[in-house]
Amino acid sequence: MNHDSLTRREVLHRSGMGLGALALAEVMPTGVGHSDQRARNPLVSKSPHFQGKAKHVIHLFMNGGPSHLDTFDPKPQLARYAGSNIPGGNPKTERPTGAIFPSPFRFDRHGESGLEVSELFPHVAESIDDIAVIRSMRTDSFNHEPSLMMMNCGEPRLIRPCVGAWVTYGLGSDNENLPAFISMCPNGYPVQESQNWQAGFLPGAYQGTYIDTQHTQVEKLIENIHNHRMTTQDQRQQLDLLARLNSRHLAARQQDLQLEARIQSFELAYRMQSDASDAFDCSNEPQHVLDLYGPGLQARQILIARRLVERGVRYVQVWHNKDQPWDSHDDLEKNHRQLAKECDQAIGALLKDLKQRGLLNETLVLWGGEFGRTPTVELPKKGVNQGRINGRDHNHWGFTVWLAGGGVQGGLAYGATDEFGSKVVENPVHVHDLHATILHLMGFDHERLTYRYAGRDFRLTDVSGQVIDKIIA
Repeated sequence: MNHDSLTRREVLHRSGMGLGALALAEVMPTGVGHSDQRARNPLVSKSPHFQGKAKHVIHLFMNGGPSHLDTFDPKPQLARYAGSNIPGGNPKTERPTGAIFPSPFRFDRHGESGLEVSELFPHVAESIDDIAVIRSMRTDSFNHEPSLMMMNCGEPRLIRPCVGAWVTYGLGSDNENLPAFISMCPNGYPVQESQNWQAGFLPGAYQGTYIDTQHTQVEKLIENIHNHRMTTQDQRQQLDLLARLNSRHLAARQQDLQLEARIQSFELAYRMQSDASDAFDCSNEPQHVLDLYGPGLQARQILIARRLVERGVRYVQVWHNKDQPWDSHDDLEKNHRQLAKECDQAIGALLKDLKQRGLLNETLVLWGGEFGRTPTVELPKKGVNQGRINGRDHNHWGFTVWLAGGGVQGGLAYGATDEFGSKVVENPVHVHDLHATILHLMGFDHERLTYRYAGRDFRLTDVSGQVIDKIIA
């Protein structure tokens, strides 16, 4: 070996009878210096702590913050006190707000449960008996960036692995020819970009694979998916040579997991050439299925989500769009009506389709944004609202998400905000509690699913989080 090219880890390992390497191992990620099955293939299918109900997750991310007051948390008192001030004053929000702003949408009862759903989501309402609506969500910030990080990664500021990375770290993959974790967002990255699906300090193999679903051709959906200059056999020979060189390099570096992940990515890219083309091509779906989901980009990417979990993809995140579409600081009625129209039919179809195929019991569907919106109207401000007083500001004190399938008890509403929907007053659910519940449904004790990094054990829920037992079937 050329001693001039020794890494710091190698120098430590060769000095002090390896004591230096042992010390370094304490501040390196778990698995460095160990040759086990996970190190050889980070995405090998693994068993959870106990038998979970869910095997897959579809996260329908309505980024920007949909209004709970206009979707799944009806507040008739808003109409009664329209134009008045909230008793006790308005909660602190990012921008100044004024009088109470009633919802412009009608709410009706649906299903045997009789849960009320806004007219914005008639197709979702048809499956309300399969849905658990959490009306008492809260988070730590009223800004998009930290709230996106909290909802996705359980930490608003520091680099941490996202939920999808933790799930794939714990369970691995059921399909070696497709990524275990896929994040679909049309027209480019959302706010905070790839941090929303980052692996953080986990090995890179657990990071989400980004797909720009504005495209329909597989070559544009996934860059470099096909090599038009080489045959498949030539590619295989090239990869075999590269694998031998990388393996030799790896053997001298004590099974470095980051290098392992890179080797795995080459293999995955090769295997995806055939499977990805099939998974992302909806044209071979029967016409009645295409009609069920409806037209448009949102319908297509939600249908793709079903096709991916059907093929064993562990975690699929579906973003509505990159530009905070639900962020209705003004023209809320117009904007929310249009946005719901783009996705309601497809979400309703997804729930019915999964159930008909026997996949809903093992697929956890999560709907929601990073926070909710205020019951009071947002006041015009220089450069904001363009003089229109018909929208709502961000509200992190109380908002709604819903879960379906994957061991969730449907047809119930859990928790409550006050009579105006401004803040949680019953059974508060922090984002850490939501994450703990998701992991529980996947078969994990959130306090035991940890990763040692920089001298301490980290977990998705940090040092808190309680499973919401009452929504579990």
